[in-house]
Order: sequence, then C-alpha cells, then structure tokens
Amino acid sequence: MSSRDAILASIRSNLPKLDRPLPAVPKFGDDSPANLVEAFGNALTRMGGRLLDPDFTGDAMGPVRALLEHSRLVCSATSEMRGELDLATVVYPRALADVDHALVRASCGVAETGSVLLTDLDLKVNALAYLAQHLIVLLDPADIVVNMHSAYARPEFRERRYAVFHSGPSATADIEGVLILGAQGVRSLSVLLVPRNATENAEAAL
Repeated sequence: MSSRDAILASIRSNLPKLDRPLPAVPKFGDDSPANLVEAFGNALTRMGGRLLDPDFTGDAMGPVRALLEHSRLVCSATSEMRGELDLATVVYPRALADVDHALVRASCGVAETGSVLLTDLDLKVNALAYLAQHLIVLLDPADIVVNMHSAYARPEFRERRYAVFHSGPSATADIEGVLILGAQGVRSLSVLLVPRNATENAEAAL
C-alpha cells in the first residue's frame, strides 16, 4: 500500500460516525422563464458557447456530423455516436490531449447561466472535458432546470463522485482586455438539444 492509500484509508476509518441530514436549501428566485430552452440558449451564447440549430431532415445528429466533418480525432463518451478513440482504452488522461472534438451528454442544463452539468458517468474520463480542443454536448431539453439552486438539488450531487458545471469555452483576458479562448480548457463549447431517447437505437460510425 502506498503512502497515499494509507493516509486515505486512515481518514476513511476515522470519519465521524454521525448521521446528520444536510440543511434544506430554499429555491431562491424560482420564477421560471416563459421558455427554458430560449433562456438557456441566450445565456449560453452570452458565455461564449453555441446552441446548434436542429437538423430538419430527421437526422438528430446531423449538426454534430457537420461539425466533425473535418475533425482529426474524435472521442465520444455517448452511445449516440462512436469516435476513433475508445475511452475504455485510455490508461493515462494525458492521452486525450490529441483529441480534436469530444462528444458528451450532459446530466442537465441551467437556464439561468447557460451551464451544462457533467459528471464522471457522463465523461467516462474526467479530463476529457478539459484536454479536448472542442467540446460538443448533447442535452435533453427536458433536463434544463431554472437556476443553479435547482441544479444543486439534483441527485447527481449525492450519487456521483465527480460533477462540474461548464459555462461556455475556457477563456481568459489580460490587462489590456485581449480575450483568449482555450487557455485552460476547450476552445469551443457547442450544445445540441436532443432528447435522450431520440437516438438510443442509432449508432453511427464516423
């Protein structure tokens, strides 16, 4: 057993044996906008993200295929589409640094901020959401909640080991106000609204 494992094992064995429920958090400002999808799209755009237009030909994944047409390396964490790099074969997360486009499905979206919630179950490898150049997120419109208070009340924060909100691409600006995208993460974040059951039986090879 390594020193790290020994320390963590000691901490776990000495955790306080208390059963105290967490305090109830009220839903502040839970006034739902008239259209959650529209509110989410507007907030996402303000944060530098992009809401993809649906494909009216009947191909639910058509907008994603268009984005991936000239991609060099695609990695998918969803069942809706396969990528060239299989996440099951990734031993070291740094192997994802060569991924051009990553495709994931979000647990939920937040209309208030345009954020998407990604968990360890959604990503398979947590680093995928940071090391890929471009992130494409599938989101069921039924999973859009009003605000962050509603999002934090979701079961993912009790049942998953890892959860993170992404609000647009990574961005930073220096003292002169020059905006740089992708400085600490993905250079672009695109969201496609697709119900979870819309493509469950469709698996396409790129």
